[in-house]
Amino acid sequence: MKKKWGLTALILVFMVSGVLAGCGDKGKNTVTFWTPLTGDDGAYMDQLVKDYNATNPDIKVKHVITADMYTKISTVMNSGKGVPDLSIIHADRVPGFVKQDMLEPITNVTAAQPEIKEENYLPQAWSTGNIGGTQYTVPLDIHANVMYYNKDLLKKYNAESFLDDNVVTVDEMLSLKGKLDEGDYVVNDALLGWVILAQIQNLGGDIQENGKPAVNTPVFKKAFESVKQINDAGLMTPFGEDGYLMFQSQHVLFSTDGTWSSTAHAGVEGLNFGITNVYSTNADKFTNRSSSHLFSMLKNKDRTDEKEAAIGSFLEFIRQNSIEWAKAGQIVASKKVNESPEYKNYIQSFFTSSEEEIKSLFIYTYEYYPYIAEAVDTYCGDIVRGNVDIDETLQTMQKFVEDKIAESSGGAK
Repeated sequence: MKKKWGLTALILVFMVSGVLAGCGDKGKNTVTFWTPLTGDDGAYMDQLVKDYNATNPDIKVKHVITADMYTKISTVMNSGKGVPDLSIIHADRVPGFVKQDMLEPITNVTAAQPEIKEENYLPQAWSTGNIGGTQYTVPLDIHANVMYYNKDLLKKYNAESFLDDNVVTVDEMLSLKGKLDEGDYVVNDALLGWVILAQIQNLGGDIQENGKPAVNTPVFKKAFESVKQINDAGLMTPFGEDGYLMFQSQHVLFSTDGTWSSTAHAGVEGLNFGITNVYSTNADKFTNRSSSHLFSMLKNKDRTDEKEAAIGSFLEFIRQNSIEWAKAGQIVASKKVNESPEYKNYIQSFFTSSEEEIKSLFIYTYEYYPYIAEAVDTYCGDIVRGNVDIDETLQTMQKFVEDKIAESSGGAK
């Protein structure tokens, strides 16, 4: 029995060794690709990866959807173990990641794939990955705050002329005061923080001054006051109500949600809608606050030259074949795709229909933008609803951002 058990144990050892060896081989022949793309977005990316792998590359891509990806990135970067070969990060993460020496430049990728270059992508999507003259990312898309409109309600309230110049102004919205049926509203509060940040640009302002965060400023106050006028006139969906669903139930003329919502709106029976720019404080300037999903390589000592070459092949495939990503409602960054006849079938093609529209897709690249966005999102609802004093709350927001910066830098101001 002892001899039989010894033989069995030896066989098991060889079996386990074989499995481990197989895992090692598989790791060498797989690009591990992390994304935060949940829901439908994840399914569309799964399809793109499947399509690429169907071309039978020597090294295939494995898509891993990670809902809490940034937390996990922090963990693996601190340990140095389990770092993905490729990841998608948001534009506002690039400056901080570069400062923390977490990103690998894409120099080797672009050297091997000459068509992965600035002129083949939407300019602001490409440039957001360039820090100090070094390119760290390759863009997948621009996803923007945009404004949907209900064609039937615009006609009902004789407001179709608002769209004549593709710039709906606050004053045009205010002109409907007292003219709507009970239960109908001009605009909802979807992505309200993004709307406020767009007005900062429309008013010629910025979120920083000389590298320091600038929230408690006259331009921020004016942006809030401009949007607050709409609420004060009773034209914004009520606080606590789901303005997004109210738009879909056809009680709201305009919805300021995202390009990615187009597929959901299209699935609502009887909803006759179109898309335009987010409303502006004035007719001379319009801004659609945006971000970008960017392919990046976190620093990883185990990433081989062969894997970098495989990553380059995958990104070149995406550049040529990302029409699938348009189905997710995103503004595809690749010009080969967004200038194609097929792309014009997608409603978000409106935002690449002219140089003016492309320019309107504004991506904040300030290092501490994430903290400013968090402050705006936290307090904008109460400011616009008149629940708090604007001046006092702007002071609170300024301190909120400064405290976040001090915390992130270990207490140094």
